[in-house]
Amino acid sequence: MDRLRIDKWLWAARFYKTRSLATDEIDKGRVAVNDQEAKPSREVKVGDTVSIRREGVTRTVLVKGVSDVRGPAPVAQQLYEETPESIQQREKAAEQRRLAREPALAIEHGRPTKRGRRELDAARGWGDRWSASIDDEDKDKR
Repeated sequence: MDRLRIDKWLWAARFYKTRSLATDEIDKGRVAVNDQEAKPSREVKVGDTVSIRREGVTRTVLVKGVSDVRGPAPVAQQLYEETPESIQQREKAAEQRRLAREPALAIEHGRPTKRGRRELDAARGWGDRWSASIDDEDKDKR
């Protein structure tokens, strides 16, 4: 066997858990073979370059072997070799994620406490009113 469908190869190389997931990602345009957008039926052979975009990172691998059997991870890793540029890009993205601020820290003010709510109400001048709607007394003054 010297050629295999790209969806089967991605599944056998353990990039995706199922063939249907691989097919869905290919249909979404997240997989390219030799810098051309692929279809699930596209055949790959030894020496092809496959680009896979997952979670915001593009991995570029060189096909070293073809297998339609999903084996253990060490065997699956022998089917491809990641390019040095891809490894460097992936490590850089991981470092940026590690150093990025926690999104929750961007929220300066959350829900006010009971004490905070009382202070806000006093600052707005609502006094004893339980609602922001106009009272009947205020209607008469207009």
